[in-house]
Amino acid sequence: MRYSGLSILRNALSGQKNWAPAWREPAPKPQYDVIIIGGGGHGLATAWYLARNHGITNVAVLERGYLGSGNSGRNTTIVRANYHIAGNEPFYAHSLKLWEGLEQDLNYNVMMSQRGVLNLCHSDGQFDFYARRGNAMRLHGEDAELLDREAVRAHAPFLNFRDERFPIRGGLLQPRGGTARHDAVVWGYARAADSRGVDLIQNCEVTGFRIENGRVRGVETTRGYIGAGKVGMAVAGRTSQVAQMAGLRLPIESQVLQAFVTEGLKPVLPGVITYGMGHFYISQSDKGGLVFGGDIDFYNSYAARGNLPMVEHVMEAGMAMMPMIGRARVLRSWGGIADMTMDGSPIIDRTPVDGLFLDGGWCYGGFKATPASGWAFAHLLATGESHETARAFRLDRFATGHVLDEEGTGAQPNRH
Repeated sequence: MRYSGLSILRNALSGQKNWAPAWREPAPKPQYDVIIIGGGGHGLATAWYLARNHGITNVAVLERGYLGSGNSGRNTTIVRANYHIAGNEPFYAHSLKLWEGLEQDLNYNVMMSQRGVLNLCHSDGQFDFYARRGNAMRLHGEDAELLDREAVRAHAPFLNFRDERFPIRGGLLQPRGGTARHDAVVWGYARAADSRGVDLIQNCEVTGFRIENGRVRGVETTRGYIGAGKVGMAVAGRTSQVAQMAGLRLPIESQVLQAFVTEGLKPVLPGVITYGMGHFYISQSDKGGLVFGGDIDFYNSYAARGNLPMVEHVMEAGMAMMPMIGRARVLRSWGGIADMTMDGSPIIDRTPVDGLFLDGGWCYGGFKATPASGWAFAHLLATGESHETARAFRLDRFATGHVLDEEGTGAQPNRH
């Protein structure tokens, strides 16, 4: 069923009893052309673009829980394309363009809200760096505005401009950045992929790989063996665990990233704002809750929960940037598992096992990459060649030295 104003009216007149399920619940088949492990945004987007862009529909997406139950449901939903090195910016610029047409593409309201992303800076050196980053963005066709202190004050007058330790020097604004609704993105891709014949198999955990003569033949699951011509891994924070079942040791560490949401408030924020010195970022949801987060927890873990010292750190950073947040009541928090690479940039590439492909290492920025990640991973699975926007995301770059160190902090995952 195609969603439209007419379909809403027709179902309203029939007591809302005739809506079809958004996707099927098929049993797994013995063999597929492609199996994608991971029913989050990246895996589902890959399935959709495999079907739509390449006509490959004998595809199964295997999810150990329910669709979107991993990192897709545990993030702060920020969409942006404000990178400065050549290996990253074209990819995220492509992703933002896909975001802008995603609702029409999927026939699904993903609640894309382009209210802007403002990165604050607090020193002359940081201001100069933001000028270079903004120029790099504009060279790749993205929008960027460098704001001085008074322009930031006009944009967000509630910020703390009296902080002597980290005074606000200015900021870099990307007006086309913003937020989207994370579960709607998952449901939109799932529904669209299912409509092209992709099997979405929930509650189906992969427990091993069947590899013969260096080539993957299929996967062992809690619902039995499933054969495949190719297998793609898109499992976010579980990447290193799943890859280990295929005998792979990846340059990835998994660490927890916490986020928080307050009670619903009247509109107070003009868009997303990040506070670099405190590693704090905040936006406001369509329901009015302030959604914010901070740094990762600085220890390796696969637990989707965080520690109290980081909670205290995030609250202090929020109070330092915008003291008015102290009057809001925090309703809930959650932890997502960030798969941190050694240079802070992702991997979309083949693995040493023939027929086994990897989409991972998204650190804490995977949500904004969802459309381009699916596009590029589908291209790789279908053609065997890297998409032009993702050619730098090679697995062997850590061995050859062609790293993509956006932050310039070296091979220390928790610094990116």
